[in-house]
Amino acid sequence: MDVLTESRSPRRMSGAAAALSMLERAGVKLLFGIPGGANLPLYQTLSEFPGLRHILTRHEQGAGHAASGHAQATGTLGVCLATSGPGATNLVTALMDAHMDSVPVLAITGQVDSSQLGTAAFQEADICSIVAPITKYAVEVTRATDVADAVGEAIRCALSGRPGPALVSITKDALAGTVQFVPASWPDPCPAEPPQPTPALIERAAELLLAAKRPVLYVGGGVIKADAAAPLRELAETLDVPVVTTLMARGAFPDTHRQHLGMPGMHGTVAAVAALQAADLVIAAGARFDDRVTGKLDSFAPRAAVVHIDIDNGELNRKRRADVALHADCHAALTALTDQVRRSMLARTTSRGLGDWWERLDSWRSRYPQGYQDQGDGLMPQYVIERLGVLTAGPGTVYTTGVGQHQMWASQFIQHNYPRAFVNSGGAGTMGYALPAALGVQAALPDAEVWAIDGDGSFAMTCQELATCVHADLPVKVAVLNNASLGMVRQWQDLFHEQNFVETDLDSPAKPPSPDITALARAYGCAVHRCDHPEEVDRAVLAASAIRDRPTVIEFVVSKSAMVWPMVPPGVSNDEIEIARGLRPHF
Repeated sequence: MDVLTESRSPRRMSGAAAALSMLERAGVKLLFGIPGGANLPLYQTLSEFPGLRHILTRHEQGAGHAASGHAQATGTLGVCLATSGPGATNLVTALMDAHMDSVPVLAITGQVDSSQLGTAAFQEADICSIVAPITKYAVEVTRATDVADAVGEAIRCALSGRPGPALVSITKDALAGTVQFVPASWPDPCPAEPPQPTPALIERAAELLLAAKRPVLYVGGGVIKADAAAPLRELAETLDVPVVTTLMARGAFPDTHRQHLGMPGMHGTVAAVAALQAADLVIAAGARFDDRVTGKLDSFAPRAAVVHIDIDNGELNRKRRADVALHADCHAALTALTDQVRRSMLARTTSRGLGDWWERLDSWRSRYPQGYQDQGDGLMPQYVIERLGVLTAGPGTVYTTGVGQHQMWASQFIQHNYPRAFVNSGGAGTMGYALPAALGVQAALPDAEVWAIDGDGSFAMTCQELATCVHADLPVKVAVLNNASLGMVRQWQDLFHEQNFVETDLDSPAKPPSPDITALARAYGCAVHRCDHPEEVDRAVLAASAIRDRPTVIEFVVSKSAMVWPMVPPGVSNDEIEIARGLRPHF
């Protein structure tokens, strides 16, 4: 009988059991991590908690990204475990990634005995100081009696308001020590109620919307975090307003919807970029005016009034002064705004239309559609992504990506129609994210078809997690676009550094490819395919889709010269977007 169902008679439990009890109380089902000396008491207690499934990753960074993938795909807390010292510091990249993308991840790390703190003991690191700038909450616990409170507060902080990572470091003696089992006195790990919109500000925002002649809904990842796709669509359709969705918001509004213009920013569609530049009103929902979206900030949407909705008050007026700044949960704010707009429309005697605006938008869409040109030096990566998206489309499919050209092509050439179905690293841009995130998604959603789309450079950073997928029976599908280079860096060298390709080639003319990706995947126990020609793509993707008993890796040997277009060069206005080298659209 586990610790939560025993009789009410007083008894004692370990600090490790208190930590795991709090996780169960918060509804956690999955843990990702690696044991070590300092956190061993936690692992030795896992058998008392059959409701918690632990997945042993091959690197702590993989555990952190798996927790992030789990959290992004489900909207629930992701949890990772590590020991002290290097175990804990190996989580730093994953925690920074979660911080940048507002992902609720809890790290529980072991620490040396409290008597050894500050002595440079074996595997001692002041992890709380290290992660303080990239977590919402970081605390070190040295007494078993404080474990439950710390873990409960960490869970609450990670999930409340703008989600984000938290870390609890627990000394080995606190994990092994005992505490009176009184769960009724423990903190409630449920998140705080989100802020609600101010009615007067909602009225003002509705007035601006109804008066605008060129409005645009600029949608960020906060809409997905707030599960606000439905009220977003209601608002957009009520007023026939065009919508653009950032990299972290892909799927919040369907790509197939007539009102969707695509992704804005550095590698966005011409229509999305042009619409924001020409807008007279921008309704920014859960977006932070990131530099990859705005380009040169002072030239972004220069003639537009701004309504900014964000759950984080610190984001309001931080980069762009808002005419209406709504500190609120996106779901509540978009719902209230739609209701107010409908009331105001009923009170009006004249109809309102955006026919002229849509005529301009449709002209941009027809003149500058998303596309690519065959470079003539191998399989085109855009074609691979496009076919993969067509063949695997559906509400039961989730895509993850690493970082690089493949990430941008996946955002451009797959039609994203469902929220929480495109999981990637946005703010931090963490190479190696795809595979461990995908295993976290697959563990959380066992019936989903999960595709990790990666580049050969990104894949090499975390490919050891294939072993995790094999041993945990996670049938992740991995599509590796192998152009034998660090493709995005090479593109920048091509465009901005006079084609001086320094240390971006991953192959050598005098030596065979290293690694042989198909041989590597086979060694881990995966099903494998390799594609060099377009006619092989569909067959390989469909074969991978049918495999459910092990992971599958497909190596697509693709063009080395393919580039991501459109592109706004770094540091310039979005008005200077290019659709090919030196070629600008007219808008």
